[in-house]
Amino acid sequence: MSQITLTIRHEVGLHARPAALFVKTAKQFDSDIRVTCRDRKANAKSILNVLTLGADQNAVITIEAEGDDADESLAALQTLVENNFGDTG
Repeated sequence: MSQITLTIRHEVGLHARPAALFVKTAKQFDSDIRVTCRDRKANAKSILNVLTLGADQNAVITIEAEGDDADESLAALQTLVENNFGDTG
């Protein structure tokens, strides 16, 4: 199992549009992907699960992936988060 730890910098955190983009990206991969924030763990391919994490701005998340495309999935999610979900502001 591969994993990465990232900080959510987006002003609304991992909610609404950023959460939808996160889930959409995760769904592109066959690997089992889980995201953890504080003591909560969620299926990264479920919008409801991701929203229940309560990951606000500056929250630290850990993403774990297991499967044939685990490394690719983590790289894509890392790029998404580090690029602030495509927001330039």
